[in-house]
Amino acid sequence: MSMEKYRKIIGNSKGGLTDIPGILVGNAEDESGRTGCTVVLCPYGAVPGVSVSGGSPGTQNTDIIRPGTAEYPVYGLLLSGGSFFGLPAAGGVMRWIVEQGIDDIPLVPAAIINDLSYAEGSPPPDAALAYAACQAAHAGPVPEGNVGAGAGATAGKIYGRPMKSGLGTASICIPGGLVVAALAIVNPIGDVWCGDHIVVGALRPDGTFVNQTQAMLSGVPSTHVQTLNTTIAVVATNARLAKAEANRVAMLAEDGMGRAISPDHTQWDGDTIFCLALGSYTSNLTGDELVTLVGTAAAVVLEEAIIRGALTAQ
Repeated sequence: MSMEKYRKIIGNSKGGLTDIPGILVGNAEDESGRTGCTVVLCPYGAVPGVSVSGGSPGTQNTDIIRPGTAEYPVYGLLLSGGSFFGLPAAGGVMRWIVEQGIDDIPLVPAAIINDLSYAEGSPPPDAALAYAACQAAHAGPVPEGNVGAGAGATAGKIYGRPMKSGLGTASICIPGGLVVAALAIVNPIGDVWCGDHIVVGALRPDGTFVNQTQAMLSGVPSTHVQTLNTTIAVVATNARLAKAEANRVAMLAEDGMGRAISPDHTQWDGDTIFCLALGSYTSNLTGDELVTLVGTAAAVVLEEAIIRGALTAQ
């Protein structure tokens, strides 16, 4: 199947994270355009959850949003390039929240991708860049591809030559008014798949795909392993969820990442998914039924967001 046919998938897809009422998304890139950060703002607050499944995570304030910890709302979170150097950029999101009079001591979860090689010496995102992303945040359509934290994203790094990847987003509206959406920064060591076809991944010298999973299982020695990876994402819903339920939704969304990326959750990936529940939708479903429905939808839209993030990159 040609790349143009895959791109028709992108053209026919609708929606994004800002389809959830109360969510703003902002992006900012450094002057080189090769690294950046993405902020997700919830000025009215959201119930958070998280699932960390990669072997090399780079995160901040994830323990406090797990089940069994204190109940703090989240008003903003950060996705950033720059590897561990990018985590302090969360201070810019905190500053913006405080200046808006939203919260005096805001909880800002954060996760990073390692894009240092692609950034080619550009300084990692800092608090000023994250603050700029907050200033640019809006509730309109979210740009995709080489923007924000997706500016330095690549995919396919065990065998062959990696390809450019980026930021993708998608949403679904379920009859009755339930909305579930996802935003992903696609920077895996593995290949990105759409169904049974690789769409972005490791390339041979002739420009064909290696199929890294098949090569690995066939005992092919790797040409190199660049530990410059990690797919990070946010899934969100207008459903009313408790903190433990939001954490379960984040875990269920992992299925979408596993369908879109192979190999996935490796020792060289820091895969992390945040969940934000904004609670404007009420349902007559039981708690378990609602969590299962939202989590299943989250996996679907996250899979689509990952494919979009790969295919919209230039």
